[in-house]
Amino acid sequence: MAYLKVEGLAKAYGEAAVLGGIDFSVEEGEFVSIVGPSGCGKSTLFSIIGGIVRPDAGSVILEGKEITAMRGHVSYMPQSPSLFPWRTVLANALLGGEIAGDRNEGEALRMLEKAGLSGYENKYPHELSGGMKQRVSFVRSLLTPKPLILMDEPFSALDDFTRRDMQKWLLSIWSGNRRTILFITHNLDEAALLSDKIIVLSRKPARVKNVFTVPREREKREEWLLSDDYLPFKRSLLRELNGK
Repeated sequence: MAYLKVEGLAKAYGEAAVLGGIDFSVEEGEFVSIVGPSGCGKSTLFSIIGGIVRPDAGSVILEGKEITAMRGHVSYMPQSPSLFPWRTVLANALLGGEIAGDRNEGEALRMLEKAGLSGYENKYPHELSGGMKQRVSFVRSLLTPKPLILMDEPFSALDDFTRRDMQKWLLSIWSGNRRTILFITHNLDEAALLSDKIIVLSRKPARVKNVFTVPREREKREEWLLSDDYLPFKRSLLRELNGK
């Protein structure tokens, strides 16, 4: 049985159909990216999986239990870090656990150290760089005792150098944790670097056009992305996105 199963999700706002019947599944511990044209409904899809928005049709099943329109079953990392400015780095990292009644300061300090934030525990968000804020946000997601993490373009606002550093950091943290991740991105290279699978959505009303398995071990991905061998895979993704 799939760890996460999305079946026939459809959503419209008035006359505007956003999702046109989305079906896919994710196995436990997988890192799966979702790509698609701008405005095709990727964030709406995440809102439905997270229980924030009720679909017009379809269901979301997590660990064999239907969670459609039910909040509190996933951890969500938005495009902006969404840190509380009056809380320190440590207090922000602990927030998800506090809400769930599972506050573990020792584990938070350990994760912040792994994130390269040792010595910043008592700093405030305005004292951090953009990349550091995103690290705090991801640590908060990991410390929230939820089985699935939704990441909605978390690196889109970062410059290329910081983005690449964050991608490497994310993989290093995830490899030691192996939480199941759904990751929205517009960057095909980012999807190929990070993911086990890439789900390609169509234009609105969005449907799953294809699912690609990334054909290289992660240890060899960076070299692969710079090689001629990568171009046919990227070309296939682009053709699917462009409807060719």
